[in-house]
Amino acid sequence: MMEQRGHRGTVGFVGLGTMGREMALNLLKADYAVCAYDVRRDAVDDLRSHGAAAAETLMDATRDADIVISMLPDTPQVEEIVYGEGGLLTSPPRGHLFVDMSTISPVAVRRMHADLRAAGVALLDAPVSGGPVGAKNASLSIMVGGDKNAFQRAEPYFQAMGTTITHVGEAGAGQTVKLCNQLVCAINLQAICEALALGRASGVDLDQLRNVLLGGSAASWMLDKLGPAMIAGDASAGFRIDLMLKDLRLVQEQALSLSVPLPGTALVTSQYVEARAHGEGANGNQALFRVYDRMTGQSAT
Repeated sequence: MMEQRGHRGTVGFVGLGTMGREMALNLLKADYAVCAYDVRRDAVDDLRSHGAAAAETLMDATRDADIVISMLPDTPQVEEIVYGEGGLLTSPPRGHLFVDMSTISPVAVRRMHADLRAAGVALLDAPVSGGPVGAKNASLSIMVGGDKNAFQRAEPYFQAMGTTITHVGEAGAGQTVKLCNQLVCAINLQAICEALALGRASGVDLDQLRNVLLGGSAASWMLDKLGPAMIAGDASAGFRIDLMLKDLRLVQEQALSLSVPLPGTALVTSQYVEARAHGEGANGNQALFRVYDRMTGQSAT
């Protein structure tokens, strides 16, 4: 099944959501054979139309793979493909290499790393930053934890999906760096919301405000990429409120376990909770600005 395409290596790819789909497509473009699996059959059929092999089960996707890559919503879904029926512990992949690119608990990563290592399978935790645009353009930042030799084996595959690829330490280190990334992103987005809310209340043209801020030290990826949607009142999903809230939960769990106070993170997390309580969970990250609409009694448009 895997021989129908590609000669550089075979990838069992699990999880074909907004990010995973684009990452799998980039592996295909780089001439890797991809066998795709997702609980949604339409997602698998879509990848098949682009040249991937379609797996009926998790085991079908993973057993003949040189590398298994997963991109899943949260820790329980990753644990299922490790410990569940037909999972990697009971049916190790041919290449004995598993890379999880989801954002999940560092504690769970270290536990899975130890269990898989005992079964002869190397695990790398390799979460990404760059969002759907980065996934589509193969320009993701990939932060990798795990054994150095396993990283070197996986690096050519990473190069098909990202441009900044860094081995940051042992198992769980990739997830820790990603959680720090999400902390910065969330608080930065909150700062943009506050600047736009203040500018709006003061009668300043928000497009001009954004352009001026982009030309100085307040410039950021969030202001550049999400600012226009915030100003236009466009809440269409890219990276969803629910997913950022999940990441912030993981940040707070990690901080609590280490007795590290994060008051800024606590405040922005409460605002994400407020957004979800008002039905914004499936909307894009920029919908955080609607919290300020409700607090100020004004709207973006």
